Amino acid sequence: MQKYTNNLNSSIFFEKVYRVVHKIPYGRITSYGAIAEYLGAKKSSRMVGTALTNSHKNGIHIPAHRVVNRNGLLSGRAHFGTDNEMQMLLESEGIEIKDFQVVEFKKLFWDPNLENFSLD
Repeated sequence: MQKYTNNLNSSIFFEKVYRVVHKIPYGRITSYGAIAEYLGAKKSSRMVGTALTNSHKNGIHIPAHRVVNRNGLLSGRAHFGTDNEMQMLLESEGIEIKDFQVVEFKKLFWDPNLENFSLD
């Protein structure tokens, strides 16, 4: 996988983020950092978050609600229609949330680095 830096074209990075997010299985979650690491940009978890925020603004439909911070907190919830929308989407997939945090985070965590898939 090609390494990315903040100086490279962000639209290419964003497209790769969207492809990874489409691979997250129903009822599972991953983190911004795991996606960044998979894309060879380990220190770019904030850039992953920016990509997901832009997906909402640009009408790109991806399951962004399945991406949480490294502790399982719904840190991106402010970018959904309401403060509770991200939680409601996760709960509709059977994921339990308490105080804006995924219960059984480690059990439900999907690590793209351990999967065998291609972004092509």
